[in-house]
Amino acid sequence: MPELPDITIYREALDARIRGQLLERVRIVNPFVLRTAVPPITDAECKRVVAVQRLGKRIVVALEDDLFLILHLMVAGRLRWLAKAAKPPGRITLATFGFANGTLAFTEAGTKRRASLHCVRGAAAVAGFDMGGLDVLEVDPAAFATRLRSENHTLKRALTDPRLFSGIGNAYSDEILHRARLSPLMLTARLGDDDVARLHDGVRAVLAEWIDRLRTETGGDFPEKVTAFRPEMAVHGKFGQPCPVCGAPVQRIVYAENECNYCARCQNGGAILADRALSRLLHKSWPKSIDELG
Repeated sequence: MPELPDITIYREALDARIRGQLLERVRIVNPFVLRTAVPPITDAECKRVVAVQRLGKRIVVALEDDLFLILHLMVAGRLRWLAKAAKPPGRITLATFGFANGTLAFTEAGTKRRASLHCVRGAAAVAGFDMGGLDVLEVDPAAFATRLRSENHTLKRALTDPRLFSGIGNAYSDEILHRARLSPLMLTARLGDDDVARLHDGVRAVLAEWIDRLRTETGGDFPEKVTAFRPEMAVHGKFGQPCPVCGAPVQRIVYAENECNYCARCQNGGAILADRALSRLLHKSWPKSIDELG
């Protein structure tokens, strides 16, 4: 799922291309993507774009007449900028937005159809999509600590809870926790002040670094390779590969449709965290420490 750094780059690319432009036509290719009926999506046509904003992991396109288009890419949704006469991708296109200078295509790979488009009127309607999470790039250390300790969860869950913090998902939470040298399963109630300070620093540093990296990578072009798995990442998607800090093989915990990647030596004192399914299957054969794997 595109997270804060990816959505930031999308927002900047869109702002440079469509702010001030007239939205000439909206074409809904797959009806399921449009989750609202009032106001009708046709009301957005022939309205000028006044701003492009980020709301958590959503992109909000503000139009004249107090209209807003809210796009949530979910896991497999992506945006593509096409020349005006170019044909959008075949089966994966959900909707297109036509401007005088080009066409924005909203696509989604796969068949699960989770991506969504809402057309709403008024700032109050937009506020209804705000999950309440703090902007982690703006929050000060004290407010961060208060919000982190407001509920007792594992660090992995706390960082990815949109009610607590805005824009962090599975991929960047792995990178943040590795940078902060903290176990993904440590409970927030057990954190010391130094742990919290290190986590706050890690959140800001990792996200800022990746925003800068993605800006450099796109170089002013529209982002084309938006993915949660990047070769420069330290642990996310790197199961079995060496940790860039200590060289120990990166470990994982598999759950639902995701997995959590971490370094047992850097983040958990060398102890391997139990994978709910695999550790239960292996039982006594499940390794307790990273040294047992050697």
